[in-house]
Amino acid sequence: MAGYPIGVRKLFDEALDLFRQSVRKVVETEIVPRYAKWEEQGEVSREAWLDAGRRGWLCPEAPEEYGGAGQNLLSTVVLTEELYYAGVPGFFIPLHNGIVYPYLERHANEEQKRRWVPGCVSGEKILALAMTEPGYGSDIAHLRTRARREGDHYLVDGSKTFISNGQIADLFVVAVRTDPDADTPHRGISLLVVDANSPGFSRGRRLEKIGFHAQDTSEIFFEDCRVPAANLLGEEGQGFRYMMQSLQQERLVLSIGAVAAARGALDLTVDYVKTRQAFGQPLSKLQNTRFELAELATKVEVAQAFIDSLIERHLAGERIVKEVSMAKHFCTDTQFEVADRCLQLFGGYGYMREYPISRHFLDARVQRIYGGANEIMKELIARELGL
Repeated sequence: MAGYPIGVRKLFDEALDLFRQSVRKVVETEIVPRYAKWEEQGEVSREAWLDAGRRGWLCPEAPEEYGGAGQNLLSTVVLTEELYYAGVPGFFIPLHNGIVYPYLERHANEEQKRRWVPGCVSGEKILALAMTEPGYGSDIAHLRTRARREGDHYLVDGSKTFISNGQIADLFVVAVRTDPDADTPHRGISLLVVDANSPGFSRGRRLEKIGFHAQDTSEIFFEDCRVPAANLLGEEGQGFRYMMQSLQQERLVLSIGAVAAARGALDLTVDYVKTRQAFGQPLSKLQNTRFELAELATKVEVAQAFIDSLIERHLAGERIVKEVSMAKHFCTDTQFEVADRCLQLFGGYGYMREYPISRHFLDARVQRIYGGANEIMKELIARELGL
């Protein structure tokens, strides 16, 4: 496979290009060979997370005083691209780094950061985000998990579902309703950081999915779960606002992965059609093959250019809610289209699990659902257009 071109994207300096080369080598030699086992067992090994921590791959944006490297989002962009490109997205470092850790970075106080962040950097504390509830999906404002204050603790009751890292996470950022009598539903929501060892916390079953098999998506339950009041993240009643503020980066990270996965599927297929024979010649000599791949390559490059521009604008602190909603919709749709049409060019072999293109196809499907279904993205875009 060709891999991401190095030294040509203006976003990345020489240090990040060298980092990409080192990440790519580890992904190819240590992660890809172990990935089938992780898919079989339904989760990535704890040792792999600790190894990632030793390599400085986890929460690189964390300040040096907490063990991090004080980097910006670009280090996580590199990690996301290399994992998705190689077809091993179930090692969900992008969730840990780019989606959950920012809640601690923005809203945790100094005592909380000292308590939690060093373990997040080392891999000793794996992060998860618990918003979605059975029957509610994207309707976060109407969540029903309840937290009531008793002395210096909250007692949490309820359940969450579709929780990525649900079986292996040590710390969960959990959206709870702390004020059931608030004048509007979203005003009564707060965020608690729940340790997996908390009394009353339990993990449900690992959910059986059609793809993303190495990712331990799970149910989790709270039954009079005792959470110290000191684990309140930010201010009580501000959880909905915090979540809305974080969605721009969350959807950007998912879009970055989508483009990288699409490029990976495309490169796999370009390599395959050059060697696969049909009618006495390589598939790459047939006009249908050439036109299909030319069209898909164009879509991938358009998506990449769009994403690179949004990364730059996001790092500059711009509000780009409309644009990241467009990216999440367009890039994940493109990822699935590329995986589907590339699998078709593999013929019957593409349907065999031993060929990586089959994993690209299966893993692509969820991208259009989680992080806000693409139908929700269209609604958000329409609102931003003033419709």
